[in-house]
Amino acid sequence: MAHGLYPKPPDLRGQRTQKLSDGELFWIIENGVRFTGMPAFGGMGEHGSADDSWKLARFIRHLPQLTMEERMEMERYNPKGPDDRAEEQEEEQFLKSGAPQPGSSSPHHH
Repeated sequence: MAHGLYPKPPDLRGQRTQKLSDGELFWIIENGVRFTGMPAFGGMGEHGSADDSWKLARFIRHLPQLTMEERMEMERYNPKGPDDRAEEQEEEQFLKSGAPQPGSSSPHHH
C-alpha cells in the first residue's frame, strides 16, 4: 500500500518514530499528517474513539519488541495473498544481502 506514497511512510519500529512521545503519536493518529498518505483518524465515527487511538499509540510503542508469536497471531488475522508474500520475501532477501536476488522480481516493481 505504501508504494508510490511521498513522502514514504516511516518505519514505525524505527528510532525516529519511537522517539516521539505517546502524546505525539496520539496526535498524529488523530489528526493525520498533511500532504501525506496518513489520514486523520480522530473523532467519533467510523474510525473509532480516542481510546482506540491511545491503543494504537501503545501498539506502535510495542512494535520494536514484537515477538514472533505476536507477529504470527497478527498475520493469522490479516492473511496475505501470493503477491504480498513474494514481495515480502524479496524485501527480506534484500535486507539480508543488500541486493535483489537474480531472477527475482515482484509484480509491483518493473
